[in-house]
Amino acid sequence: MKTIKGFVKKYWITVLIFAGLVLLYYYVADVKMLNPYLFPTTEKIAAAFESNKEVMLTNMLASFKLLIPSVFLSLVIAVIFGTIMGLNKKIREALHPVIYAFSVIPSILLSPFVLLLSPTLLSASIFLVVYNIVWATLFATITGIMTIDKRYLDKAATLELTGIKRFMKVILPAASPSILAGFVNSLRSSFVMLVFAEMYGGGSGMGYFVKKNSELGVFANTWVGFIFMVVVLVVVMQIFEKVKEQLLKWTID
Repeated sequence: MKTIKGFVKKYWITVLIFAGLVLLYYYVADVKMLNPYLFPTTEKIAAAFESNKEVMLTNMLASFKLLIPSVFLSLVIAVIFGTIMGLNKKIREALHPVIYAFSVIPSILLSPFVLLLSPTLLSASIFLVVYNIVWATLFATITGIMTIDKRYLDKAATLELTGIKRFMKVILPAASPSILAGFVNSLRSSFVMLVFAEMYGGGSGMGYFVKKNSELGVFANTWVGFIFMVVVLVVVMQIFEKVKEQLLKWTID
């Protein structure tokens, strides 16, 4: 009961905003103020959701099958290279201009080459998602490592902590607020690239469902896919925010 009261107290304004948007759409769609072909009534959208719920769940699993390894791979790459560059000034000065030059190239511009050169559509999609989301976490890792209080490293040297033990016990925890902040931004942008990869390089997934139905002109299904994708994104981000709060509990007053 306390959990429900706490949720209502925290999100009642958010709930009212979303409820207002739903009511606004209900009004403008049902009285046909907008093109009924592009903006079907709420009854049609509800019926489309009921008839496609199993298909959407299948597509959601397909999206996660692409998203989870991509996010994990990008995090590993960012932490490894970010730690090396953050700890070594010479390597950082040599490589920073290079990674910055690559980071400003939109992954969408690379997609035609990647789709043609990759052996499978799955590998192409994973590459595009990783390329799109790795940079924010990488730069955040470099910044987090560079700004570690030198006293932590001096104490680690006094305790004779070296190698992986020094990294796991001192460097990673000290840099984790910056790394996780960058990772949150990466996670948000990952959904954008995920949808693009599924639309143009996949045969399943939430983005593919939206594109297929929009091309067929079934806009009730398109709206259902869009709303479902937004709900999934919000839920995933909320889950990660809770995980982040637990991981960074020691930094919260």
